[in-house]
Amino acid sequence: MKEKITYRRPDGKECNAYYVIPATGETAPGVVVLQEWWGLNDQIRGVADRLAEVGYRALVPDLYRGKVTLEAAEAEHLMSNLDFGDAATQDIRGAVKYLKGTSPRVAVIGFCMGGVLSILAAVYAKETDAAVSWYGVPPEEAADTGTIKIALQGHFALEDEHFTPVQVDALESRLKEGKVNYEFYRYQAQHGFGNETGERHDPEATKLAWQRTLDFLAKHIK
Repeated sequence: MKEKITYRRPDGKECNAYYVIPATGETAPGVVVLQEWWGLNDQIRGVADRLAEVGYRALVPDLYRGKVTLEAAEAEHLMSNLDFGDAATQDIRGAVKYLKGTSPRVAVIGFCMGGVLSILAAVYAKETDAAVSWYGVPPEEAADTGTIKIALQGHFALEDEHFTPVQVDALESRLKEGKVNYEFYRYQAQHGFGNETGERHDPEATKLAWQRTLDFLAKHIK
């Protein structure tokens, strides 16, 4: 079942979302899916649909409050106006808590901007049980990633000019220092390789990263 819902954030405000329930019903483990900088579009709904097909409830918070774009300049503007701290501690944490209402284990997965937020959620949304980032690295000052207590998986592109291999290596060093339970994978691909609607889509890398993601989710929240 697919539907639009509204849930409450920890501060009592409301957030809209796209919600998919698998055939196994409302007690299935949950995954919060976090958008790229384009907004809550058909592509990110498709990610949620695929997760539901393999047995997860999937919830996509509308972080841009209804705004969606196809233009990179407008996407950059929308992303720059997003309060990442508020998104992580309120929109995303609220989504995790909503899913936890009927199942004990919930993961967060995000892409690009959403990948940044999934790592922030691993720090700030304490109810989260596991997190996956596809090509997103938060600024070092945004969070003490060495304090992450849950399993974390990352998928990164070696030809990424937005989140460079140097940034990924620096994040990995901080995770190692904090003895975080993490696994990182690097692909000979470009930023956004997992978005099948984009010109940088890499089907081989996407297939491998998706299988690794499903294996990780199965291990930590099923």
